[in-house]
Amino acid sequence: MSAPITCVADLRELARKRVPRAFFDYADHGSYDEVTLRDNRAVFDRIRLRQRVMIDVDQRDLATTIVDQPVSLPLAIAPTGLTGLTHGSGEILAARAAGAAGIPFCLSTMSICSVEQVAAAVDHPFWFQIYVMRDRGFTRSLIARAREAGCSALMVTADLQIQGQRHREIKNGMTVPPKLTLKNLVDILGKPRWVQGVLTAPSRSFGNLAGQIDGAGGLTTLAQWIGSQFDPRLSWDDIAWIRDLWPGKLILKGIMDPDDARAAVAAGVDAIVVSNHGGRQLDGAIASAVALPRVVDAVGNDIEVLFDGGIQTGQSLLKAVALGARAGLIGKAFLYGLGAMGQEGVTRVIEILRRELDVSMALTGHTSVHDLDRSVLLDEHGEPWLPVHARVQGTT
Repeated sequence: MSAPITCVADLRELARKRVPRAFFDYADHGSYDEVTLRDNRAVFDRIRLRQRVMIDVDQRDLATTIVDQPVSLPLAIAPTGLTGLTHGSGEILAARAAGAAGIPFCLSTMSICSVEQVAAAVDHPFWFQIYVMRDRGFTRSLIARAREAGCSALMVTADLQIQGQRHREIKNGMTVPPKLTLKNLVDILGKPRWVQGVLTAPSRSFGNLAGQIDGAGGLTTLAQWIGSQFDPRLSWDDIAWIRDLWPGKLILKGIMDPDDARAAVAAGVDAIVVSNHGGRQLDGAIASAVALPRVVDAVGNDIEVLFDGGIQTGQSLLKAVALGARAGLIGKAFLYGLGAMGQEGVTRVIEILRRELDVSMALTGHTSVHDLDRSVLLDEHGEPWLPVHARVQGTT
């Protein structure tokens, strides 16, 4: 009899056994020495929670809104590339799980199932994430396809103009299109559940990029292809151009600096995501949780601030909201659930985070996520928590 699944870490271990190594490592690891990847979670571990008692917490409410969309808890599924190779039809299964849970799902440009395939398979709107390509005509066509598919928000990723090297991808032979090596083949043959899911999926290559990768070459690494297609000239002018093309909610992901946050407000986007790309880009960048309060303080109520980076428990989600985020996005966590158990696994992840957030909120004496603020946070010594920059300046 297998052990019960009680946390996201349990699903990660199950996914590690069921997903071929190349695709598991793609989701699980970061760039270079993975310092930022580790810091994203380590910072949350150092923040303590202020326990309160003798407060009526019988009736609790996790509901909120994200870019004016009602949600059942302050959580969304982040855009992740190659999701359909973590589990066949992965984007569709994750979108269905998110819809059933009452939270947003964001489809990546680098998805396996296309925006049209996902739209045809789900009965609720979802978000679409876009990279700005050198070919602006193709970028324009992707935005038009997202509009036609009824996507309720467009998310522009700002921090992947040039890709940071991810050692595992090179060593595992990640190519565009993905190709089998003898080493990968042996691994894949030992994962019959994964093989069946992928073979019965509607797509096994980059569904949104049909016709764009044909000339990439069979042994071109994913990083090399991205380097040839993504535009390092990306600027605020491009955000203005996209704003003109997209009439709906516009979200900008990859903001880590207060100056960039203020520029995003001036650019007229509806929300920003504080994110270091899950530690997959600039290794040595500060943790997202360190950047979050600085960004929140810089923009005040001028723009909605979302958060991405290291959320794998309900406690870390609570901490992100207390630091000023309207909601948190999960990437790795939902991929672990997807790889472990398909749609049911994604549902498990959402419910684990929901339950942990609910219990932790009650034990800190709160009944609504809207009441969470920095007063609930303590440092390792039990003192009121302050952002690092405030400590350096001697702020009390």
